[in-house]
Amino acid sequence: MQRLSVIVVFLAFMFAGCRGTESENPPIHPNLNMDFQARFDPQEANEFFADRRAMRPPVPGTIARGLLRADARFYNGQTEGGQFVTEVPVPVTEALLRRGQERYNIYCAVCHGLSGDGRGIVTTGGYGYTPAPTYHDDRLRQVEDGYLYSVIVNGVRTMPSYAAQVEVADRWAIVAYIRALQRSQYGTQADVPAQILPTLQQVGTGSTADGQATGDTTEAGTPGAATSQTNAPATQGQ
Repeated sequence: MQRLSVIVVFLAFMFAGCRGTESENPPIHPNLNMDFQARFDPQEANEFFADRRAMRPPVPGTIARGLLRADARFYNGQTEGGQFVTEVPVPVTEALLRRGQERYNIYCAVCHGLSGDGRGIVTTGGYGYTPAPTYHDDRLRQVEDGYLYSVIVNGVRTMPSYAAQVEVADRWAIVAYIRALQRSQYGTQADVPAQILPTLQQVGTGSTADGQATGDTTEAGTPGAATSQTNAPATQGQ
């Protein structure tokens, strides 16, 4: 037993002394697995192909997983015939509008204003930018939702494209919120939910487009609400 212990200690010291030893011999691989295989490294030549490239281009028409954009209405804002869609192609919910409000206030309000009147800090601060149009003129109230989406993606005139900053779903959220802003500036008493109307009539001195008192809202640009500060839509040109 004592002899066995001596042998074990000797072997332990022997293997410990091998640590850090340099050798030109290949390492010992008890289990090779896939350490050695017939393969080509990136950018390596391959004589099998006429162009001698080991890295082969994808088959024509190949689309990366998750990037198939077959729904032209959602991704392009257009019908199969190339016309702008007239309505947002996703369900318009309160969550969508609030997301649109958040994205609008980040990317759009600096030029178009929090209420969409075209009087954002960039266009009114004397920075030399062309004034942004108000969303509340008849032309922009009547354009298709797909047109507003296209402007976000491609830009228009002096407005740059925001395709790199705003994701597809968020673009539609912004479009929906712009429509809410437009409706808020021409709101009537019929647009206010019956359970909220008495409360609005008791607060402030605001009025709807039909002249009925409704009271001011607590936040400019709240979806679906008329605000007293912008009862008269701006008529600023483009």
